[in-house]
Amino acid sequence: MKLFYRKYGHGPHLIILHGLYGSSDNWITIARNLAGHFTVLLPDLRNHGASPHTATHTYDDMVEDLLQFYAETGIENAFLIGHSMGGKVAMRFAAENPDKVNRLMIIDIAPKNYLSGETSFKHIRQHEMILELLQNPDLSSFHSRSALDAFISTRIKEESVRLFLLKNIHRTHAGLFEWKINATVLRENFKQIVSEMDQQWFEERLPIVAYPVTFVRGLNSEYVSDDDWKVIRKIYPEARMIDFEGAGHWLHAEQPSRMIAAILEKA
Repeated sequence: MKLFYRKYGHGPHLIILHGLYGSSDNWITIARNLAGHFTVLLPDLRNHGASPHTATHTYDDMVEDLLQFYAETGIENAFLIGHSMGGKVAMRFAAENPDKVNRLMIIDIAPKNYLSGETSFKHIRQHEMILELLQNPDLSSFHSRSALDAFISTRIKEESVRLFLLKNIHRTHAGLFEWKINATVLRENFKQIVSEMDQQWFEERLPIVAYPVTFVRGLNSEYVSDDDWKVIRKIYPEARMIDFEGAGHWLHAEQPSRMIAAILEKA
């Protein structure tokens, strides 16, 4: 699949993979601030942003898409960053193609099954509600973003989440609103998205030491716990953890300056 992408700057290649419901738009400010140090590439993953919609959405799919992206852009190896779902794509791609990654940064996601009976994860229901919400409203009945926001606010109270979701709408040539993400396919594949790429997947690949690895987490987020960090160190024994105090899951939007500093730390 040919992915849409944005490109900034010059220097060594840096690829940033967005998370579920995200797109390259979410990382433009950070990319521009890194443009003096890297050639920054921001692809939209399949079923997101301006990239094609397809009938499937698996990690195998997304790793193959990224492999094709490397080939089409002439990249031999890169500093690979992934947030949330994009972080799981990045972990899998790097494990299967270690020669194509010179540094790995995983942002607020752990190599675990978030549907596990051992995991009490309140955000799963929120994700399910969001995907249901994205499928159901007839956007043609809304004539402004404020009206759509008012409708979504009846189900989602957090303004930051609503604003994030509203970045996924655009107007068609007919002037009507349309979702840029393929909510139907994402909903069909949601359980696989949140459950795959767990500790078991890595067991035959341990330990992974072929490239430096950094995990970044927001301390107001529940996506990466202290117990998860113990698992991460079994997979990546030389991994580093950076904690962002006062930040949640979308820490790159909440604390962009600190994210830029973390990326540049060993540049």
